[in-house]
Amino acid sequence: MWLSDFDYALPATAIARHPASRRDASRLMTLDRRTGAVEHRGFRELPDLLRPQDLLIVNDTRVRPARLHCRKPTGGRVEVLLVEPDGDRWLALAQASKPIKPETVLTVDDAPVTVTVIDRLDDGWLRVAVSGDVEEVTERYGELPLPPYMDRPAAPEDTERYQTIFARRDRTGSVAAPTAGLHFTDEVMAALHRRGISTTSITLHVGPGTFLPVRTENVDAHRMHAERFTLPEAAALAIDRTRREGGRVVAVGTTVTRVLEAVDDPTQPTSGSTDLFIRPGFAFRHVDALITNFHLPKSTLLMLVCAFAGRDPVLAAYRTAVDAGYRFYSYGDAMLIQ
Repeated sequence: MWLSDFDYALPATAIARHPASRRDASRLMTLDRRTGAVEHRGFRELPDLLRPQDLLIVNDTRVRPARLHCRKPTGGRVEVLLVEPDGDRWLALAQASKPIKPETVLTVDDAPVTVTVIDRLDDGWLRVAVSGDVEEVTERYGELPLPPYMDRPAAPEDTERYQTIFARRDRTGSVAAPTAGLHFTDEVMAALHRRGISTTSITLHVGPGTFLPVRTENVDAHRMHAERFTLPEAAALAIDRTRREGGRVVAVGTTVTRVLEAVDDPTQPTSGSTDLFIRPGFAFRHVDALITNFHLPKSTLLMLVCAFAGRDPVLAAYRTAVDAGYRFYSYGDAMLIQ
């Protein structure tokens, strides 16, 4: 497989740079995996499109305001993205005009806080030390790390809308939203429950690999960044019950899909990290249906969707979505594949 196999033409006007008026006001394309048939629905119709006894699994991670605007001792500007803890240090990525040397002390704008670069690691990663409590520092001085394709700084509306309604506070959290979950509202959840559809949650803390481009033309040479996950006892019991009663497991997003497919037995609680790279040829064992957004060309997320429903049907559906005026990416519309 080659990277160019997962390319498609997308006009810039199709990229959703702001959320819809309501979470559940988004459109919902359905794709039949057996026939390739496409239908156009609204997200509020989701409960009628699923079956009683289905189990909907969401990702309850929370996006942290993990981007810190800093300055070097010389006055040069640096953006530091705190990605995940590493003992009492943090692994981070930085945007600066020049590489940042170890022992450089950065000051955070408008804050009595410093970020000290301890080491430079492979692939542009840094190990840093933050003065003070990191959660307090990011909540007070940090910015939500919106995806680069939105091409704008975070606005007040993003504080709520770039979190799912399932998000729970966590010391670490994510640097990107599990975007398939952004469409859900309390009203949609109530309708799902009335129809006999159960819900449960797992946690996968989304890392920057979501947005990092695949740099190898040979897709098989790409390596995923590992992300931490937890499949709790409540979710394992719900999956076990659903399997015994003949229901389907419906993954809300690629993050949930990666967790479920990374473990040998999702009916047993577990935690760890996964660098599972799902692309065409992958044999799915645990996911029966998938709710997902429309993803970037040549991205690992698009490859996962192609693995689930077939490359040709998916790319055909994407072309239809472009022609029909669907909104793409994080704040865009959704797709149900079953």
